[in-house]
Amino acid sequence: MARGAADSLTARLRKSAHRARTALRKSGVDYFRGDGSDWIALVGLLLTIPAIACGTIALPVWFSPAALVLPIVAGGLLLRPASLLGLYAAAAGALIVESLTLGPYMEGPARVTPGTVLVVAACGFFGLLIAQFRARVGVPWRRGGTMLFDLRERLRVQSALPRLPKGWHREMALRPAGGQSFSGDFVVAARTNGGRTLEAVLTDVSGKGMDAGSRALLLSGAFGGLLGSLPPHGFLPAANGYLLRQDWDEGFATSIHLVLDLDSGDYELLSAGHLPALQLHAGSGRWEEKSAEGPLLGVYAGAQFDPVKGTLRPGDVLMLFTDGLVEASDREIAEGMDRLTGEADRYVATGFEGAAWHLIEAVAKDVNDDRALLLLRREL
Repeated sequence: MARGAADSLTARLRKSAHRARTALRKSGVDYFRGDGSDWIALVGLLLTIPAIACGTIALPVWFSPAALVLPIVAGGLLLRPASLLGLYAAAAGALIVESLTLGPYMEGPARVTPGTVLVVAACGFFGLLIAQFRARVGVPWRRGGTMLFDLRERLRVQSALPRLPKGWHREMALRPAGGQSFSGDFVVAARTNGGRTLEAVLTDVSGKGMDAGSRALLLSGAFGGLLGSLPPHGFLPAANGYLLRQDWDEGFATSIHLVLDLDSGDYELLSAGHLPALQLHAGSGRWEEKSAEGPLLGVYAGAQFDPVKGTLRPGDVLMLFTDGLVEASDREIAEGMDRLTGEADRYVATGFEGAAWHLIEAVAKDVNDDRALLLLRREL
């Protein structure tokens, strides 16, 4: 009977320990995700304060009173403002205990000086500002970087070009301003009409880099939903209406819409204030500007967009690009386009394999603007 009772007690203890481990692990996971309470971090940081205080009293040469800034800085990153105030109260109490135990700072080194108090107080003030900012944004610091990474990857995936049938080569290169991860230039593309037609839209949102990245992400999702859901001539008017409804202070964008028949090579270009495309005619080896008419997106309602038509024959190349690739303060756009076509001629013999990235490197490597290039070639 006693043995059965002991086994029952052991089983209950094991179950209790298992529940405790599960609860602790769940709390830790929730906290890491930014969804749970911060009590684990608060308890851990509160325990470091008396440890630092004891070290300072016992070995003042090795443990400086200013070491209390370490849990305070960590608290600014980990805790909510209400919990942070409790941590500050504990740190202030530790400073008082250290000061009373070590004696007046005039009596020797390793004492609590007014400068130590000011440093700890300043770190606490900035930690509280950081905590309040995180609380207002609603994104814990542990999730902020992950969220930005996810946004960047979504923008990259939405800019991916669909696979084309045999006989076609496509490339796209995107370079944000200043080496940042976000760009105001983006591409959305889809095969429509049962896969016979390629529709691609290259857009340049006003602004650059991080300033334009959030708007580019929003517009790329909206434009991706519109593309293929409307007749080709209805895309830019719908995009213009969408942009107007956002009522942004800096809400305009330029865009160029390519509608390409993959069987015949016939295409239409519709432009919303965008730079002309460039077509290389393989027969003559000359580049031709293909310029369509249309106003900027997001400027006024009822805008009309008139297409320009062309045909890509075997060996022909079509390039769509944003102004960061050809425009600079020390040169005109025409000069930049001449430089681009001159560099592109180097890749005629190689079939333009890997040309998009190298063209940006050659033409606009150090330009402080977003740069994007979409290249299509009909193979021989």
